[in-house]
Amino acid sequence: MGHMVGKDIYRKLGKKIDGLTMRAPWNDTLYRILKELYSAEEAELIVKMPYGMARLDEIEKVTGYERGRLQKMLESLCSRGLVMDVWMMGGYRYMISPMVIGIFEFTMMRTGSDLNSKEWARLFHEYLQDESTFYSANFGKKQKISPLRALPYEETIDESEYVEVLDYEKATSIIEATDKFAIGICSCRHEKMHLGKKECDVPLRTCSTFGGATDYLLKRGFAETASKTEMLESLARSRELGLVLCADNIKKHVSFICHCCGCCCNILLGISRFGYPNTVVTSTFIASHNDEDCTECGNCVEACPIEAIAMVPGGSIHIDTSICMGCGVCALKCATGSVRLVKRKQRVLHPETTFERILLQCLERGTLQNLIFSNPQSITDKFMRGLVGGFLRLPPVKKALMSDALRSSFLETMAKRA
Repeated sequence: MGHMVGKDIYRKLGKKIDGLTMRAPWNDTLYRILKELYSAEEAELIVKMPYGMARLDEIEKVTGYERGRLQKMLESLCSRGLVMDVWMMGGYRYMISPMVIGIFEFTMMRTGSDLNSKEWARLFHEYLQDESTFYSANFGKKQKISPLRALPYEETIDESEYVEVLDYEKATSIIEATDKFAIGICSCRHEKMHLGKKECDVPLRTCSTFGGATDYLLKRGFAETASKTEMLESLARSRELGLVLCADNIKKHVSFICHCCGCCCNILLGISRFGYPNTVVTSTFIASHNDEDCTECGNCVEACPIEAIAMVPGGSIHIDTSICMGCGVCALKCATGSVRLVKRKQRVLHPETTFERILLQCLERGTLQNLIFSNPQSITDKFMRGLVGGFLRLPPVKKALMSDALRSSFLETMAKRA
């Protein structure tokens, strides 16, 4: 009986995490991940917590936990990245970490001889590399809103297009716009290292964080303080190594840049291995090839981290524009300049803020009602989650709210309510 009760609380925890910004479908591997990372007592607390950000007093009221006990449990969860504490409006707000970006990244950014990192890596790899679970749930219905977007290398953009590059698409501008920096371990490469599957020579310490987002990572030991010079040096190194720059998928107050390789990055593998092009939102540019200048050296083919470029019979180059991210890594390795980035003809949707991205992510994945009616202990909220969730999941409704015509007014209304 005790075993069934124990597994039942982890099943409820899995359902709670599945109802956040990124879906986390239940299977036996997820159960083993949750059992490994959370005690049964911690699982019960998170099941009772609000879905969205909440103050300590709000969590205390909703869960019924005594404050001293609650603070101790939240501190432990935050120290492991399973809950995030963010300073906002004069106090800390607590938020349950989703699977991505959250549980996986923070767990695999931890270091220490007393950690069970090898087992965690094995479990995460088994879960994330099962195409029928994570990738299918989050991108199998052609969802367009990912937490990450590709940044183009500025020097690879065709000169005729250069004047149209906006600051939020320039890595250098993102770095120059803030004065707080941190660098941590890449969770994907750390995972692959423990599995013996790290094929590249790329350093582990590459995960770059900016502005207010650095506070949580530094406080919890997931990263170390860095200078602007170190950030620019890291950017230059990634250029030489041909890494993809994947930034926070927002325009204002970008909080991180990942330096990704095709062999380790789980997000890029979602494209190259499983065929979901929207795991990374494209930049507003796309690779273009000029046959006249091409020497058929094949450097661009080898450089592309998602295998979007191929040499076709006769020696010509073919670019698969259906998956090209517009990162410019191929053009970095082209000695003749025959491969360049040009402006995409079709508009690319990049949310303005983190708030907008989270709303659109949840709308696409059918979990927005959880953020609106976030109290899991309220009968009224439970009823409204079912009612509103069913309405928002209707394809015509979702399509309308995501459309150019209604998206802005929908986001404005949600912002006022928040």
